[in-house]
Amino acid sequence: MAPRAGQPGLQGLLLVAAALSQPAAPCPFQCYCFGGPKLLLRCASGAELRQPPRDVPPDARNLTIVGANLTVLRAAAFAGGEADGDGDQAAGVRLPLLSALRLTHNHIEVVEDGAFDGLPSLAALDLSHNPLRALGGGAFRGLPALRSLQLNHALVRGGPALLAALDAALAPLAELRLLGLAGNALSRLPPAALRLARLEQLDVSLNGLAGLGPDELRALERDGGVPGPRLLLADNPLRCGCAARPLLAWLRNASERVPDARRLRCAAPRALLDRPLLDLDGARLRCAESGADARGEEAEATGPELEASYVFFGLVLALIGLIFLMVLYLNRRGIQRWMRNLREACRDQMEGYHYRYEQDADPRRAPAPAAPAGSRATSPGSGL
Repeated sequence: MAPRAGQPGLQGLLLVAAALSQPAAPCPFQCYCFGGPKLLLRCASGAELRQPPRDVPPDARNLTIVGANLTVLRAAAFAGGEADGDGDQAAGVRLPLLSALRLTHNHIEVVEDGAFDGLPSLAALDLSHNPLRALGGGAFRGLPALRSLQLNHALVRGGPALLAALDAALAPLAELRLLGLAGNALSRLPPAALRLARLEQLDVSLNGLAGLGPDELRALERDGGVPGPRLLLADNPLRCGCAARPLLAWLRNASERVPDARRLRCAAPRALLDRPLLDLDGARLRCAESGADARGEEAEATGPELEASYVFFGLVLALIGLIFLMVLYLNRRGIQRWMRNLREACRDQMEGYHYRYEQDADPRRAPAPAAPAGSRATSPGSGL
């Protein structure tokens, strides 16, 4: 009887669960959907996909598009429509739960203002390995939850204009924690990145930084004892001269702020090529006397390392001389015999020259003068 009494209750629970359950949204064309606590979509397409798919399930949490031909990301590309006004933007929220968006290797050249409008929960955005040429100053507006932005190998082709637009685009990202700018041929740190109050890590490795000036180092510090961001600087062509003194002092005082500090190596001057920056003596770094630019054409004075190399060279020469003297000593008898034979040979040669000289100088061995041609015919004693 008890089991029969429990059956209606179980059936009721099943009916409620069936009523509350909703059919799963279909996976977009040319995409792969992985179910779980967080719906994951991966779209790896060729040239057919020229814009983000419009039929992404609204409960998607992670969207990856790799290898497509998304040359232009237009305004509200991931929302329900254009996001020109506040009302339109609110109505265009189509992916309210999307927290990670990866758009690498997609040939993206232009990112318009408001391209990511309608993604209020987006926390991680990756645009690496795209040949960006134009970036709207409001490209990242409407992303209040963004914590990580990766732009590695994406800013090389844009030139100074793109770097200026990057400063404007980074300004509204007050909650940004991680910023990746590796491999972009940067010659200076973006000023807007240094002004991000909550930034925890800035990756500027594999760029064209010759060093960091005092202004940039001061911008990396924060008031009130708040720790500044970690800085990744490896694989930059650092000039190890007088302009590197502030950077060298800063690295030694805050080595934990630069995890790859031991990988920092000099690219100039030639005497310090590939030398670790932390192994140098800052007091001996001097600027060149002529041809100095804004950061200075630096050269290092002759230091203990160079003097040690001269001492080592002298020791090598002394060792070679000592070995030569030892060889002479061990072969002294053979050398004496060779010298005696040489002396006797020279003496015999000189005696031969002396003998021939005496023979040539004897007057008795001189030849008689020849008689005149007509002397025989006119001689009175000829008897003719």
